[in-house]
Amino acid sequence: MNLKNIIATYYPDGSNTYQLLLIHSEQVAKKSVHCARHFKKEHLDVDFIWEAAMLHDIGIFMTYAPKIGCFGRFPYICHGYLGKKILEQQGLKRHARVCERHVGVGLTIPDIQHQNIPLPEKDMQPETIEEQIICYADKFYSKSSHIYEEKSIEMIERELSAYSDRSVYIFRKWHERFSIL
Repeated sequence: MNLKNIIATYYPDGSNTYQLLLIHSEQVAKKSVHCARHFKKEHLDVDFIWEAAMLHDIGIFMTYAPKIGCFGRFPYICHGYLGKKILEQQGLKRHARVCERHVGVGLTIPDIQHQNIPLPEKDMQPETIEEQIICYADKFYSKSSHIYEEKSIEMIERELSAYSDRSVYIFRKWHERFSIL
């Protein structure tokens, strides 16, 4: 699978957004694979983890996020759901699930309802270990500011606490399972 070709289908090769997306995706992919290789409890599909992490943000171009060069018509929070549609059209259903389920620590129906999120009311929480690892790794990197710096646990928890205590709790559980100390 040529991941860069898939990305270049939606992002002009060499554009700032293309470069930003590649940097972020590679950071998430490297951390995801590192976590997966050290997770001893079961066999994980490391090739899939790399591919899905590289494609997890494919839908950002359809959102309105001018700071990262995206001028689409949807709110940024929709990028996972939109990315799912893109990857399903590419025949990548398993990868598409990662797109849909990586936003925050995953979204529940009550999250969508209570926060008035413009998404279909359906459960979008990561279910498989691979989905959880990619979602966990994604929290460590930003696409907008300080792109080359890994966020601290404290910073991630502070950001997640703005949404819910449940988000912080889930992240802490993932950190206990997936972090390499």
